[in-house]
Amino acid sequence: MTNVELDTRYARQARFSGIGSDGQQRLLQAHAAIVGVGALGCAIANHLARAGVGSLILIDRDIVDRSNLQRQMLFDEADAAAGTPKAVAAAARLSAVNSGISIAARVADLNAYNVERLLNDADIVLDGTDNFSVRYLINEYCVKNGIPWVYGGAVGASGMSLTVIPGTTPCLRCLFPSMPPGGSLDTCETAGVLAPIVDTIASVQAMEAIKLLTGRTEALHGSLLQIDLWQSQWQSLAVGGARNPECPVCGRRHFEALEGNEEADGTMTVSLCGRSTVQVMPGRPLTLDLQALEPRLARAGSAELTAYSLRLQLPGGVTFVLFDDGRALVMGTEEAQTARRIYAELLGE
Repeated sequence: MTNVELDTRYARQARFSGIGSDGQQRLLQAHAAIVGVGALGCAIANHLARAGVGSLILIDRDIVDRSNLQRQMLFDEADAAAGTPKAVAAAARLSAVNSGISIAARVADLNAYNVERLLNDADIVLDGTDNFSVRYLINEYCVKNGIPWVYGGAVGASGMSLTVIPGTTPCLRCLFPSMPPGGSLDTCETAGVLAPIVDTIASVQAMEAIKLLTGRTEALHGSLLQIDLWQSQWQSLAVGGARNPECPVCGRRHFEALEGNEEADGTMTVSLCGRSTVQVMPGRPLTLDLQALEPRLARAGSAELTAYSLRLQLPGGVTFVLFDDGRALVMGTEEAQTARRIYAELLGE
């Protein structure tokens, strides 16, 4: 990056005393991974791309849907109509915003089998997901490898954020020792979600990342920050003394999620927030040749092969979107059993 470019694109940012030209150079040399490019991830990625973080890795398993457009700022109606993978659509939009940085799209569901490969180059990881199982996985990977990460969540008009620095702060398992039982937490499906809280929490996450990447750790908020924009309430819970020496992750260094033992046999399913879609995951890592599969699967319905997926329109209004890692999105049902049955009938898995 030349001095001329620093004087123009990043001039106002570098002029801020907490960053300066040295901090801007650090940002340009940094690598950040954003897991989940939905509402939070779009806003985080937008801020970091415009701030000049030199390398962004965008990881998301989903495709753009019309219901996303209310709050996911990097997508438009054309993306939804085409069913473009979120990571791909976001990377294309941000590359047009800042062509001077590297942006890699990874159409994948982060799991124990691919986490090492997908997060290998990251200096920091940012959470844009919507489920605790993936957050536990991120937490274990980052604690094991000494990488800072920033947790965030938003639903309704409230949200929270936590910055984890392995060896210094409590990790996620220190504060949330066990995964919340299914159905115990509100989701965007049950409680809705308003775009301003998403932008607020994501902005906090992006700012924490900028502080970390520029070496200004003294400016981190150091808390479990909770915000309710509808009630106009901000609450900062000090967590500095909450690090648990008996924590299974950062205390005893047991990495259960990374071992990938849970539900190792058979397919796994998860309903995607906000619409009638079930994701089906194979019970083992796969690499599929979608072009070779197209003629066979086309016997079951209308098939469309894209650069990233094989899309089948099935009788009864169900759409089956298959990716080359064996994942599938079964759109038009909320029933996990139905989704598994369709997956098995089409792929024999």
